[in-house]
Amino acid sequence: MSFSDQFFSSPVRLLAPMEGLTDPLMRQILTQIASDLGRPYDWSVSEFIRITHHVLPEHVFYRFVPELLQSGTTDSGTPIHVQLLGSEPKLMGANALAAAELGAPAIDLNFGCPAKTVNNHRGGSVLLDEPRLMRDIISTVREAVPAHIPVSAKIRLGYNDTNNIDDIRQAIADSGADWLTIHARTKTQGYKPPAYWEKIVAFTELPIPIIANGEIWNAQHAHQCIAQSHTSHVMLGRGAVTRPDLVAQIDNPESVIEWQHLIAHQIAFLQGEAKNDLVLIGRYKQWLGMLSKGYVEAKQLWEQIKRERNKQTIVDLLQAQLG
Repeated sequence: MSFSDQFFSSPVRLLAPMEGLTDPLMRQILTQIASDLGRPYDWSVSEFIRITHHVLPEHVFYRFVPELLQSGTTDSGTPIHVQLLGSEPKLMGANALAAAELGAPAIDLNFGCPAKTVNNHRGGSVLLDEPRLMRDIISTVREAVPAHIPVSAKIRLGYNDTNNIDDIRQAIADSGADWLTIHARTKTQGYKPPAYWEKIVAFTELPIPIIANGEIWNAQHAHQCIAQSHTSHVMLGRGAVTRPDLVAQIDNPESVIEWQHLIAHQIAFLQGEAKNDLVLIGRYKQWLGMLSKGYVEAKQLWEQIKRERNKQTIVDLLQAQLG
């Protein structure tokens, strides 16, 4: 059975890797909500693990992807694919093999991160200007890991512009990647709307599944993206954090999670593991700020807790809303 048959027998819905946002705790909460709504994510991808000088020790992989300690899935059963970022093919291959040996269900390679600190160290989207190196990284990783472990790549449409999109497409075609996710903007365009979903069409000529990503904030956007990109597969990013029911609403508009039913998940988030309570409170406020774009109740709660530094006080306010 091919990876296409195994993983893409129906349209896939994925939770995106977002550095500093979809960490293990957030992945656990969002995948649990999706599972409870009856439309689990097909899989999620970890925040990138940067590969620089050596094969990373086990504890680093476990820190980024603790799901490896439980068969590579979240508590709700959602597989977590391990994403690597780097520019040295052999070193990327060796680390991919290490991740596979620890139980990674799949390896994803990051050629889309727009962060300056990453790009300045020859990682992420800057490699879109070096299609041959990108091809070599993917093919080396593909050769390094066992045949039953998929190897995918995530890219943008280009670095400064889309002038070398044909070269990028050819590099992917020659790389042996099992599927490709495309954030429909260039590095220079960052996260500013719009996303250029129609430019993904050029990649659908490849004989591998293509996953569309970028600027999907609601079900209508998802359907527009599917129509314009000519692929039925989508990866959800910030929209999924803002509306945790988005993954279900794409295929069932009536599948909605109201604020009241989201409270227990927020309390669970605040009771998650962190270095200290202030770190956890900061992460929760980040999420609440995003939820405020999707829920009026979140805006009201934000006004109450934006300067609060006591975790129990926040938990108490949430519990009070349960009635």
